[in-house]
Amino acid sequence: MASHEIDLSAALWRKSSYSNGTGGECVEVAAGLPGVVPVRDSKSHPGPVLLIAPTPWSTFIAALKQ
Repeated sequence: MASHEIDLSAALWRKSSYSNGTGGECVEVAAGLPGVVPVRDSKSHPGPVLLIAPTPWSTFIAALKQ
């Protein structure tokens, strides 16, 4: 099975507006990458990134808004 790397070096990350001002509980999402929504912990930029398909991400966001 081939491994596919996604280059996130030019990703434009934005922090959740619900993140608190003290740096805790912060989630960042990068937009503009076709076919994937990268999500990371803003306190650990070099740490792991979750790569979520757009449809499940949209479903998740819609559920949060309800």
